[in-house]
Amino acid sequence: MWKEENNKLERSFEFKDFVEAFTFMTKVAFVAEKNGHHPNWSNAYNKVDIQLFTHDANDSITEKDIKLSKEIDKIFNN
Repeated sequence: MWKEENNKLERSFEFKDFVEAFTFMTKVAFVAEKNGHHPNWSNAYNKVDIQLFTHDANDSITEKDIKLSKEIDKIFNN
């Protein structure tokens, strides 16, 4: 589940291995580019940590972040 912390939406995702994590990140990258809104994220082997916030809105959570978080959840759940 996404949690709201320090004006950011945050979530960690865990996968079987690096290839699954990287595949997930690739799918998210295409959705992010399509939306013109990109996550702050990091990857360590099978774990992906994502933070969503909007720089243009004083680094706070906006509808763009909520929309992208829902699209990321769809990718993860498929």
